[in-house]
Amino acid sequence: MPSSLSGWKQKVVAFASGLGAPGLFLISFLDSSVLTFPIINDLLLIQLSIQHPARMPLYAFMAALGSVLGCVVLYFIARKGGEAFFHQKAGDHAHAIRHWVEQNGFVGMLIAALLPPPTPFKFFVLAAGVFEVPLFSYTSAITLARLFRYFGIGYLAIRYGADALPYLVHHKLQVTAFVISLVIVSYVLSRLLLRRRASLRDVNSKRSPPFPLCFL
Repeated sequence: MPSSLSGWKQKVVAFASGLGAPGLFLISFLDSSVLTFPIINDLLLIQLSIQHPARMPLYAFMAALGSVLGCVVLYFIARKGGEAFFHQKAGDHAHAIRHWVEQNGFVGMLIAALLPPPTPFKFFVLAAGVFEVPLFSYTSAITLARLFRYFGIGYLAIRYGADALPYLVHHKLQVTAFVISLVIVSYVLSRLLLRRRASLRDVNSKRSPPFPLCFL
């Protein structure tokens, strides 16, 4: 457990650690919303996945779910707080983060959520709420990013054991670049597929007669 945590936070982590999957959900929710538990959810996910490899998908899903819901809570807090609240929290980063969020939308939030520490991700969440990024787009991006992250960490925990976190630390740029590339390619392909289906639907509707033949 990181020594930088205050006494009461260490008690929260100790309590959550004994709960298994619900505890992982709790830590992820708190870390993504009103509190900060640096890398604790990653460490707990690795520990639980090593102890019970067959349950890794459950642990990864609970970590992702807790993180997404925590981000949604922070989104609405920022929406109530307004722009002054965002500038107070983001400081010198405020202008660049606002520009990134407003210009890039879904993909911007997706990439921000995938970037490794020390990326100030909570500032992007605050910006999304203040500048009214559509909730569905925002939630979809966070969900996709968190699922990739936690299932990836769970996989590495099963494969490398206790060395999973050091592996991530030493290869974080390569892993992040690979995941971002994979997600963007998946997103582009899905958009192209949906666009093609829409085009085929339009073509078929134009070919169909406006009334059944039996009435002609």
